[in-house]
Amino acid sequence: MPSVHFSEITTSIILETGVTQSVPKLFYPREGADRVYFLDSSAHGLETIPEDILRMKHLEELHLEKNSIRFIPSGIKNLEHLHVLYLHENSLESLCDELGELHQLQCLDLSDNPLTSTEETLRPLSCLWDLQELRLYNLGIKEVPILICKNVYNLQLLGLSGNQLSTLPKEIVNLTKLQEIYLQRNLFEEFPTVLCQLSNLEIVDLEQNAISCVPDEIALLQNLTKLFLASNRVCFVPQSLSQCTGLTYLDVTANCISKVPWNALTGLVELALSYNRLRILPSHVSKLAFLQVLYLKNTGLRNVPCHIRQLSELRVLDLSQNRFSTFPVAVCSLPRLEMLSLDDNKLTQLPADIKELTQLKNLGLTGNRFEIFPEEICFLPALEKLYLGQDEGLKLTRLPDTISMMQSLKELYVENNSLTALPAAIGTLANLNILDCHNNQLTELHDGICNLQALKKLFIQGNQLSRLPDDFDHLQTLEVLELEGNPLSDPPMEICTTGIVALHKYLQDKRMRQIKATKIQAWWRGLMVRRGLGPFKELFGQRMAAIKGKGKKGAPPAKGKKGAASKPASGKKKK
Repeated sequence: MPSVHFSEITTSIILETGVTQSVPKLFYPREGADRVYFLDSSAHGLETIPEDILRMKHLEELHLEKNSIRFIPSGIKNLEHLHVLYLHENSLESLCDELGELHQLQCLDLSDNPLTSTEETLRPLSCLWDLQELRLYNLGIKEVPILICKNVYNLQLLGLSGNQLSTLPKEIVNLTKLQEIYLQRNLFEEFPTVLCQLSNLEIVDLEQNAISCVPDEIALLQNLTKLFLASNRVCFVPQSLSQCTGLTYLDVTANCISKVPWNALTGLVELALSYNRLRILPSHVSKLAFLQVLYLKNTGLRNVPCHIRQLSELRVLDLSQNRFSTFPVAVCSLPRLEMLSLDDNKLTQLPADIKELTQLKNLGLTGNRFEIFPEEICFLPALEKLYLGQDEGLKLTRLPDTISMMQSLKELYVENNSLTALPAAIGTLANLNILDCHNNQLTELHDGICNLQALKKLFIQGNQLSRLPDDFDHLQTLEVLELEGNPLSDPPMEICTTGIVALHKYLQDKRMRQIKATKIQAWWRGLMVRRGLGPFKELFGQRMAAIKGKGKKGAPPAKGKKGAASKPASGKKKK
């Protein structure tokens, strides 16, 4: 099992666009038995829309996603007050004309259905004049229906990711209220310049296409705040982006970029440049005064300029999978840094100045070259997550007792090392939720681990453990326990594999048996001593002999010898 890399976790959290997520479901109160405003029948195994639902004339929000519905009945038109309709992940092959009669519908999701995605099939959608959000993900659409562009002019969000689009129709300019468009995983080889005429656009997502350049016309998008271009073939970021004064988020991960016009990106809050060919981070990076999140994973960097310390707002910095042989000391001057990833570099030690990162919560150091645990980490007062797994190369053999200083620590990952034991100090980490030390050489667990009352997940598979501590059942908050690959005999592996509850019961029963055995043994020994029987007879006799020996030293003279010392000698008289 490979080591846990903090950089991968942060990327999945920070770069989540929410494209495939539905709008949170709202709750509408009931005003009577015959008036239902909200209904959730998602994932109910429905093959048709029940007639009972079609009679709910006051319904405003209806969730029917994740069923097996094959068609929409004509009775759908009865739901004339419907505002929100979710039908994604069903088995729809066509749309009925009556769907177009839902003139109050504002949000519709038809994604992930086997629809015949022709303009004729989607025609009913062109009658939904008040529609504001339309999601048509993963339908195999090759062309955006022109009628939708002409008639559904109130659209604010259009989701077309996962289709087969290579161009957009010029009629899309009619969608003057459009604010968000999602075009991930299509066949675009050129940036669709027609989008630049939609002046209200705030979010443009063109990830995972084959776009090679961004046109200068993008400067027309004065309201643009987020631009997603990851996994394309973009070679440069245009200077014209500087005119998009509202741009705060730019993701150009996994492109062919070698130079960045830093002065064109001065308003950015988040910038993702990972998997590009930068090799050098110039001093101009200091111009990004508002930057809070910076991803530079696998960009060929060997060092970081001292000017990076001017990024006083920076909170997340990913420098993993680069070529650092020494820790970039300038990073220690970032006062608000909360997440730092240096996974998969060539670090052998950490500087003492790292303690200046008083706000650091997450630190990724997996896959480096530490021979011993870098104790400088223990002086990070806010640290909550530490990643120190080693997939290959040098391995840690011990954890220091100073780990007890890390009282804020919630997650500790030290997998794939050569630890033979955990220190007693591990039991003082009162806030520890996750402990991962799988694939080490642990032969025993210190009893102190049973003091981790906040522990929820423990990964100790692939070690040399033959037994667990007797008080292991004191870990009452434990939810996940991995023990595979250990030669366990106490408890037996067949008990461990049945779950935590069974394991705890085994240990509790064992403890009760031990308590009873101790009481019986104490009673039996006492009985033996009192009666002078059994294996204690000799001990009892020795004790009595010792007592008698003490008594003889102060005993009176033997009979017949009394006064012998004062008796006069034979033949002599006492004078």
